[in-house]
Amino acid sequence: MKFVTFFASFAVALIGTVAAHAQAYPTRPITVIVPFPAGGPTDTIARIMGDHMKGTLGQSLIIENVTGAGSTIGTGRAVQAQPDGYTLYVGNWTSAVGAGALYNVSWHILNDLTPIAQLPASSLMIVGKTGLPASNIKELIAWLKANPGKATAASVGAGSGAHICGLYFMDKTGTNFAFAQYRGGAPAMQDLVGNQIDMMCAEASQTLTHVRGGKLKAFAVMSAGRWAPLPDVPTMNEVGLDMLWSFWHGLWGPKNMPKPVVDAINAAVDKTFEDPTVAKRISDLGMIVPARDQRTPQALATYHKTEVDKWWPIIKAANIKMQ
Repeated sequence: MKFVTFFASFAVALIGTVAAHAQAYPTRPITVIVPFPAGGPTDTIARIMGDHMKGTLGQSLIIENVTGAGSTIGTGRAVQAQPDGYTLYVGNWTSAVGAGALYNVSWHILNDLTPIAQLPASSLMIVGKTGLPASNIKELIAWLKANPGKATAASVGAGSGAHICGLYFMDKTGTNFAFAQYRGGAPAMQDLVGNQIDMMCAEASQTLTHVRGGKLKAFAVMSAGRWAPLPDVPTMNEVGLDMLWSFWHGLWGPKNMPKPVVDAINAAVDKTFEDPTVAKRISDLGMIVPARDQRTPQALATYHKTEVDKWWPIIKAANIKMQ
């Protein structure tokens, strides 16, 4: 009887401690790990969120770019952090889907993070340097077929969206080209604009300024309909190639985060994307904010699993060899 009474008292005390912790959260700055270099679309989303969420949460959100090994170094650091809400993680398709299929890591991308919210999504777009002789997607495919193995396409690591998309493109079009590996989208885009490489299957929002400024050629977008910021660019479907790709982002924390803390962060995310000023900034980037019912932790968990179940067999079947 004494043991039961003690256990009950201990449980009540523990619940009270967790509740008090959640109620006080946050009491210090929050680190947000981005597993890609500064300047890319994922980093941009994290910084837009951080600027707004500090007003809601009352603490600064410090963006930490932790790059390397196809995003797995940054992901690993997030997995190993304390699940107290003071380390968060903003990833994208590459880190949440592609990398996990290829790299030998000690954690599982679905099982070892706490889902918090789905973030804005874009599409992938085939873009090329201004020096390419092709002026549209059909001419690009013809040029690649006439010059097998001579073109170079940017990749931001094995298993990245740019890499898998490039492999898909080659398979669908019967073309062949080499990959130039980069640590992130920003340095790849810099070399593409500088005519150092030929083409890239890039996150569309990252290309917008350069295409509008005449520094890149846009050949086709991988969305169901034309992309609103560049309505003159055709979809892959329009040229007879069934290639759809949502380049999505998400917010996670370490495994076993307390639900009240997750709920507090999720509410701050919701408030961020309901702000008209933030919504316009995201729209100007060419990204789409998920509907509110798609921004819940459970919605992210479900969508994430669907994407892993869809893409992992395809990626593994490609027999990509890690260097």
